[in-house]
Formats: sequence, structure tokens, C-alpha cells
Amino acid sequence: MSTFAGTPERRLYRDKDKAVLGGVCAGLADYLGFNLKVTRLLAFITFLCAMPFAIIGYLAAVFLIPPSSSRAKARADYEELRKEQLREEIRRAKPGIDEIRRRYKSMDQRLARIEKYVTSSRYELDQKLRGL
Repeated sequence: MSTFAGTPERRLYRDKDKAVLGGVCAGLADYLGFNLKVTRLLAFITFLCAMPFAIIGYLAAVFLIPPSSSRAKARADYEELRKEQLREEIRRAKPGIDEIRRRYKSMDQRLARIEKYVTSSRYELDQKLRGL
């Protein structure tokens, strides 16, 4: 399994539940894993330093980034919980290493008995008797 396949799918959304203006800072903080207050402070400093560009960028983000709903988050949490439950069930259902060794040893013994029978003269005699 590749590294990409093992990473959870993350998408950028505007967080309407924690929104002050449009939820862009809350969505970015959630997506990047930052503290929400720090993200808002950085956005405020950006507004002070580059006012027209920051306003245009923020408005573009409000219109381009889709909003998230608490229902979508609840569904994602439920799906993740269900996947974890299935993984746990699979782990419990798998036989242990000792069980696998016992099965292979049993199969090896059965194969040795079959091999011994097929290479014996008794096998040839049984074949001739079946042919009659």
C-alpha cells in the first residue's frame, strides 16, 4: 500500500460552525492543523499589511471554498468509526501465528502420508485391482 493510499482524505472547507465572517480562517485552521486564534491573528495582520489584496483574497476564498456542515462532519466521523470497528473485527478474526503453524504442520503430515502411499507397492496393487 502506498503512502498516499494510507493517508486520510482531507478537503478544505469553510467551517460555518466556527465562522466569524465567512468561516475561511476556521476552515484553514482545521485543514492545516493550526490553532484557530493564531490563524485569525495572522489573517488580521495580513489585512493590515496588504488591505486590498487580503480583502480580494478573502472574498475569493468565501466564494470558491465550499462550506462544511456539521452533518457532513458527523457522517465522516461515523464512517471513520465504522472503518475502525471493521478493522478491529478483522484483527480478532485472524488466526494467530500458532494456529497457522499448527495448520501447516497438519497439512505437512497429511502430505507425507499421501506421498508415502503413492510411492509404495500397495498403491500399484490397488491401481491394478481397480483396473479389473
